[in-house]
Amino acid sequence: MAHGLEHIDWAAPWLAPYRTVGEPLAQAVCDGGSNARVLDAAGGPVRFVHQEMLPAGQAYEHFIFESGQVPTREGLHDFFNGLVWLHFPQTKRRLNALQAAAIAADGIGPVRGPLRDALTLFDENAALLQVPDVLWEALCARDWRRLFVEHRPLWRLARVTLFGHALIEKLVQPRKDITAHVYRVPLDVPPESLDTWLAGDLAPGRLADKPFQPLPVLGVPGWWPVNEAPAFYQDAQVFRPRRTPAAERK
Repeated sequence: MAHGLEHIDWAAPWLAPYRTVGEPLAQAVCDGGSNARVLDAAGGPVRFVHQEMLPAGQAYEHFIFESGQVPTREGLHDFFNGLVWLHFPQTKRRLNALQAAAIAADGIGPVRGPLRDALTLFDENAALLQVPDVLWEALCARDWRRLFVEHRPLWRLARVTLFGHALIEKLVQPRKDITAHVYRVPLDVPPESLDTWLAGDLAPGRLADKPFQPLPVLGVPGWWPVNEAPAFYQDAQVFRPRRTPAAERK
């Protein structure tokens, strides 16, 4: 069974960085292969094994760190996780090493702590944003009109790369309110160097401060036809204004 992989629209603009590798792998799963077997045959930096290989009681991240094997279930979520491993091996290893170090230091408890929370958030829902300063400033201010309407021509200079596998999974069924936690990458980092740059930039202290900005990703120019109309960005339930300190205290 394909477990939803047959519904992936590989022509979607947000899947462009993954399509060359991902589309034939998804087809192989649709043709009867398992996620683990198909991803493992792609020759990535880790082995992909069936979920049953994860010992009872052992933390998923610690098992990957110790064994170099990624327990993999069927379905979209773990398929996209594997696909990100194939495209960002250095970054995924860095995230895993930081998770394993945090587990070794603090153990597994009911609360993950700020670093493990940020690592999980990055792994599941991050998008990498490369934009001119004026666009980044508008995003930080939640000035959606300035970001997407007034300075729309500047988006031709921008790059948005999805990283979080849960984020990519959600976009198989696009909804206006799907929001990424974006992490800024300098404009001069080329796509072929993105993995190396990112793995080197992910420092525990920086991540624990959660250096993310929220971005409803279907607002990215060129990613959804309906966002050509300026009124698209007037939906305050999705494109929310920045909260004032007074409102945050209530």
